[in-house]
Amino acid sequence: MARRMETALRQRLRDAVDRWGRQVLALVVAVGAFIPIDGPLIAYLRTELGITRSAELALSAVVAVVSAATVLLLPRRRRPVISFGLAGWILLSVWMPLGVGSYVVARSARRPPRLVWYVLGASAAVVLPMTTGAAAGMPGLGREDLFSSLGSVVLFVWLPVVLGLWSRARHDVIEGLHERAAQAEREQAARAEQARVQERARIARDMHDVVAHRVSLMVLHAGALEVNAKDADTAAAAELIRTTGREALGQLRDVIGVLKSAGDRGRAALGPQPTLVDLDQLLDQSRAAGITVRRQDAGTPKQLPTLLEQAAYRVVQEALTNVHKHAGSARTEVALHYHDADLEITVSNSAPAGPTEALPGSGLGLVGLRERVELLDGVFTAEPRHDGGFTVSARLPLSAPALEDHA
Repeated sequence: MARRMETALRQRLRDAVDRWGRQVLALVVAVGAFIPIDGPLIAYLRTELGITRSAELALSAVVAVVSAATVLLLPRRRRPVISFGLAGWILLSVWMPLGVGSYVVARSARRPPRLVWYVLGASAAVVLPMTTGAAAGMPGLGREDLFSSLGSVVLFVWLPVVLGLWSRARHDVIEGLHERAAQAEREQAARAEQARVQERARIARDMHDVVAHRVSLMVLHAGALEVNAKDADTAAAAELIRTTGREALGQLRDVIGVLKSAGDRGRAALGPQPTLVDLDQLLDQSRAAGITVRRQDAGTPKQLPTLLEQAAYRVVQEALTNVHKHAGSARTEVALHYHDADLEITVSNSAPAGPTEALPGSGLGLVGLRERVELLDGVFTAEPRHDGGFTVSARLPLSAPALEDHA
């Protein structure tokens, strides 16, 4: 708990620095412009030219504005703060921009020669006012002033450079750790994907060994029954079982192909998926099983996106499957209503006439159907009726984003 709070506090601090760091630094640099170190040029202007205090404040205000502006240009433009840091020290002995410029150079310079040349040049620039004043014979300059200028080199050039190098090294280490963590995460995702592929292959083998084998036996027995049938009704029923079994084998083969495929890198070649064109054949199969199914279309039929027609077919198919499982031979009505903006599908069955034997199922048919409809921005409902029947309905919009992406 304490570690999570510490991590959250650090993240908030980083966010605050990222958002307000430059503004705060610009304010600090602007304030620092009003506390310059008295250099020989300032002393000369005071004594020889009679510069007043108000004039010094006005000059410091100009320096503060320029210093803050150069800081606000970071990190896109680094040269202004570096150049003004050197110029401000040479002319007015303003130390804050010089320290910021030295830090920026050490933080951003990727070539060691450039950093070395800057350190040498900036160190010479720091001692330049004192040496120039001493050479010009300005009064009040002694050996202690030269030693003071060397101390300024350490404080305003070397120390910011060391801090900049340390910050850059720390940043590189953190970036390396993040990169290694990202690499480890990618490797873990690759191993998980490989495990999923292997699990898919295992499931596909199990389905082939168990389900496909038994469905094949069912088809063979139905074919034998059709050949040896003594009446036409038995032969027709056997033919229906054999045809349905062959279709189930084809769909099972498609599913096994999907399970064997490794995601987008190896899609299985799926057969054509049924659409509303195949709806009458689906209804005929239910009628052959003893269910009274009536189809009713309303509105003006129109050309619909293939993905929407496939979803509509699956809605009717799953609803009829539930009728087979739970309502036996209950009377069922399938209604398609073509609206201007959507397609409405309703499958409603009456209450079962008597007790029915529940067929086994996964219990996830309606859940998967709801997900399929909602992926197309549709509305799905499945609820019992007051008379003991059941109604499944779906409203599929004709302009869902998923349909545009699929197109």
